[in-house]
Amino acid sequence: MKAATNTLAAHRKRRFDIWDVLIRFALIMASLVCLLPFIHVAAKSLSDDAFVIANKVFLWPQGFTLEAYGKIFADASILRSLYVSVVVTVLFTILGMIITICAAYPLSRKQLKGRTALTFLFMFTLYFGGGIIPEYMLISNLGMLDTWWALILPQAFSAFNLLIMKTAIANSIPTSLEESARIDGAGHFRILWSIVLPLSKPIIATLSLFYAVGRWNAYQDALFYIKQRVDLRPLQLKLYYLVIQASESFQLEATQVSLSNPEVLKASCVVFATLPILCMYPFIQKYFVQGVMLGAVKE
Repeated sequence: MKAATNTLAAHRKRRFDIWDVLIRFALIMASLVCLLPFIHVAAKSLSDDAFVIANKVFLWPQGFTLEAYGKIFADASILRSLYVSVVVTVLFTILGMIITICAAYPLSRKQLKGRTALTFLFMFTLYFGGGIIPEYMLISNLGMLDTWWALILPQAFSAFNLLIMKTAIANSIPTSLEESARIDGAGHFRILWSIVLPLSKPIIATLSLFYAVGRWNAYQDALFYIKQRVDLRPLQLKLYYLVIQASESFQLEATQVSLSNPEVLKASCVVFATLPILCMYPFIQKYFVQGVMLGAVKE
């Protein structure tokens, strides 16, 4: 009997190990699918034109050169677009988090009357929207075309992030803490500032990353709303205009850049636009997993 039990345990352990290996293999493959294209683009941006034309660049630079990056930094319009993207992303993230926190906290408290109906109204916007044309007409009627506000206000709130924040606060902040603070005479804003926010750092960091990455990578709204003022084009929109050009001459507004292969300049622009947002992740990595798990817990 004991031998049979040991055999069954060994079989289960071996089967578990096989699944563990398969899962690890799948995760490694998924990671490589995400990582290798970026490494390939980075290698092309650091390679000489001749090697790129001959398709000899894969995961390692050939004929290492920084000429493409020199052309980027020499063009004032790209640096201006980088400045616009940084300013818009910072303001967008701050405003989005303020709105999300101020909406999620009261909706997470059971004493708020009608919170189920209000939550449904926010959730309704995840499934139904007015569309691009009504939104464009609204922005135009408000006089926000070709302004900074057209890049910040329209998308500064996410109902999806609100629901995550609401669930996280409801499950991680005990009502007893709030009741104790009320006994001591604390009001809603005091409780929010002194209790809720310090205990919600993981989910705040996670949603801030969501807002920042979403704004940094967006270009469609700028394509619609920024027409006349070229100086307000964000970096991603600038990159979009570069990528869609298939000719061997790139008109970068301020300078004429001629390369034997435009793929080198495209690759350098992609890397140039991606690195700033990648540099943010290591600073909030310790909060990221905790925040995602908190938001995944059902109420």
